[in-house]
Amino acid sequence: MTANTVLNNVDIEAVGGLVQAIQQDPAKAQTTWAAHVAWKGAFASESRVRQFAPAPSDEPAALGGGDTAANPVEQLLGALGNCLAVGYAANATVAGIELKDLKIDLRGDVDLHVFLGLAEGHAGFDAITATVTIDSDATPEQIAELHAKVQASSPVGHTLRNSVPVDVRLG
Repeated sequence: MTANTVLNNVDIEAVGGLVQAIQQDPAKAQTTWAAHVAWKGAFASESRVRQFAPAPSDEPAALGGGDTAANPVEQLLGALGNCLAVGYAANATVAGIELKDLKIDLRGDVDLHVFLGLAEGHAGFDAITATVTIDSDATPEQIAELHAKVQASSPVGHTLRNSVPVDVRLG
């Protein structure tokens, strides 16, 4: 790869090739993703995705876990942050914006009453806040446009923002 085909460590030609392939054959845009989770005892489990090492999960000691790994709600925040980071890198690269640094801090509140069986209702986050800090020589207008594009195209952001059917079945 030459300097002309890479920005923000993103291979511009590879991304352009994917866009072109999807424009020529829209069916190539339809993808399926999978994860496989195995319980490891107590509140610990691990998820396997493609060929990668398993990602552990556990609960903090205050919730009865061994505190050996991030818990599922922390992983959800991380998944959103990682998805947003990909969006910023991709959209900045397409716009010719060099990113010097990008940080995303995420927070959310969960009321444990429903999780612990003490009440009925919503067991998930009440809201999630992501604070994005971008270091770039781009103008404030360019950064605002980049931010809007990322919010409009984040798959994890859209999944969390919209009601998505979840079907949990016994096998």
